[in-house]
Amino acid sequence: MSTAQANKRLPTTVDARIVDEALLSIAAGKSVRRDLENGGRLHIDRALPFLCVYVSNGRDADAALDVASANASYLIAPDLDFAVSIVEAIGSAMVERFGAFVVLDVGELAQDRLLSDDAPYLPPFEITLSASDQPGTHAAVVAFTTAIERVEAKFRSPRLNKLRAADDPQAHLAARTPGIACVTIRFAPIYRVPGSCDIYPDLRERLVANIFDAGLQAVTAFLKTTGYLNLPTHRALGRRAFVDTVERADRSIDDIAATFDFLLAVTPINAGAAWQDFKSNRFQRPPRLLYRPLTVQVDVEKKKLFSIAFNRFEDPVLFNLYREKRHELDLQLSMLSARETPRFVEFGRALYGRVEPGLLDAAKDILEKTVNPVGVTSSDCGDSESVDCEDVERASRAMIEMYRRQYSGFEATVELRDDLPAGLLVSGARLLISRSTKMTRQRLRALLSHEIGVHLLTYFNGSAQGLRLFRTGLAGYEGVQEGLAVLAEYLVGGMTTGRLRVIAARVVACAAMLQGASFQEVFHSLVRDYGFSETGAFHLALRLYRGGGLAKDAIYLRGLLEVLNHLRSGGALDPFWMGKIAASHFSVMQELNTRGLLRAPAVRPAFLSHQQATKRLEKARSGILPVEMIASS
Repeated sequence: MSTAQANKRLPTTVDARIVDEALLSIAAGKSVRRDLENGGRLHIDRALPFLCVYVSNGRDADAALDVASANASYLIAPDLDFAVSIVEAIGSAMVERFGAFVVLDVGELAQDRLLSDDAPYLPPFEITLSASDQPGTHAAVVAFTTAIERVEAKFRSPRLNKLRAADDPQAHLAARTPGIACVTIRFAPIYRVPGSCDIYPDLRERLVANIFDAGLQAVTAFLKTTGYLNLPTHRALGRRAFVDTVERADRSIDDIAATFDFLLAVTPINAGAAWQDFKSNRFQRPPRLLYRPLTVQVDVEKKKLFSIAFNRFEDPVLFNLYREKRHELDLQLSMLSARETPRFVEFGRALYGRVEPGLLDAAKDILEKTVNPVGVTSSDCGDSESVDCEDVERASRAMIEMYRRQYSGFEATVELRDDLPAGLLVSGARLLISRSTKMTRQRLRALLSHEIGVHLLTYFNGSAQGLRLFRTGLAGYEGVQEGLAVLAEYLVGGMTTGRLRVIAARVVACAAMLQGASFQEVFHSLVRDYGFSETGAFHLALRLYRGGGLAKDAIYLRGLLEVLNHLRSGGALDPFWMGKIAASHFSVMQELNTRGLLRAPAVRPAFLSHQQATKRLEKARSGILPVEMIASS
């Protein structure tokens, strides 16, 4: 059916039962989501003093539809008569409840009138804006205008044309509902490719996100001016419930992530034999590394990954989070398919980033300031008592049981493994301990605080959220995770000179690896230039060259510096305990928390209760360098 034919349809009548049922649900504190005739929908997340309305008139591909449906309270109406009936009924009930109510009427202009074929630059695009005469609508228009003009335009800047409602040819809904405050917004369809049915997808997404956000700011200004509601942030008007599409996509993403264990897949199973091989050839040839057979069918999982639909999320924030995660999983799967080939390191560079000059300088500074004339290893010798894998296992089970007493969902398991290099590794809900693990007792509590107090804790806290994504991990979460884990070592007094040197040396060695240095070249540099023992240098190089060259190890120091900067800037740590998130997601987590979509952490890290933790944390907040974390009390 053409648009012209659609516009000639008879008006859709409103079934009074739909309105009555909606009002009863709202009064009972329930959400409303009702599909209507001719492609319409009424969605009200909870009782709210606004309704965003889009009158489709048979158009179902407009960006304006996505702007409307991104809101917690919206109506997609098949025609104007239908919209008027719903708006009057809902508006009357919400005015009685809140004392104020405003409608955002969003739509698109018929054409992009400011665009011409021969323009030497991208011209601005048109937005028309008008408001009815009720109190607060002027403030709403000002807030919308300010928000739109504040957006940094990547493609085209908006040109706002503010009109009186009586002079606005688009303000049909406002004219039909004179007793209800109404702001009418129309924008040019700049996301459409001129002369075709194609669109510019990135431009469309930006346009939807910007108009949606400005609309929430307009509503917030209206409510503040009328004095009926004062919100901490305009984002508090956002959704407090996920639509089914989000939950289905979340399960699909989690199912794909569960088909492989990335770190286990790229970790050699013959570390001991590899060391003997490398030692026997007098460190002249790289060791032969063996890996577990891949259990994931990369092409099959990639096909599944890109078949997941995100376009009906009705939430720009969640849309971006899942799209970022899809990109990360795609890179991880590409790395697995390229394991032990030159392409592996390049995919890793795309996933983890390069070693930026400032990070490399910080690492070298640490190594220069902690030089030990008699040589260093990965541990200090101040505490001569050592512990083995069985000691680590007993201590791990005790710490896990302590957390389980605080939160019954903390159901971690512990495994002793023969197929891992010395050390500990967290995989989902499992703590894996290599049987060759040995360390000083001084380091034991610090390492368990790292692995259990951060990695396992955020897994189970993320599991307690409404979406599995927060336990699987938002894209790029590993940097801050490792930074927090290293901070945990410091807070319990376990940051030694040797440990900090290892973290710094990983950065220097990673930079060399990304620049083309061989395994043996990095090994010799660590021994010759930085004083590492042969075994310490080997294990450090082994981590870097696993899989074919893994750039992950630079994230420990990068993440630590991000966390220290966050604390120095007055940032809180609590949002980081909700799940596995990146530093770039801190504001997103705050927004989702404000909207009520996230729960408080089910359990908080035990290391924060360490007798010296408060003092050390305050020192970190005042601003410290990594070298000042060594043996602090």
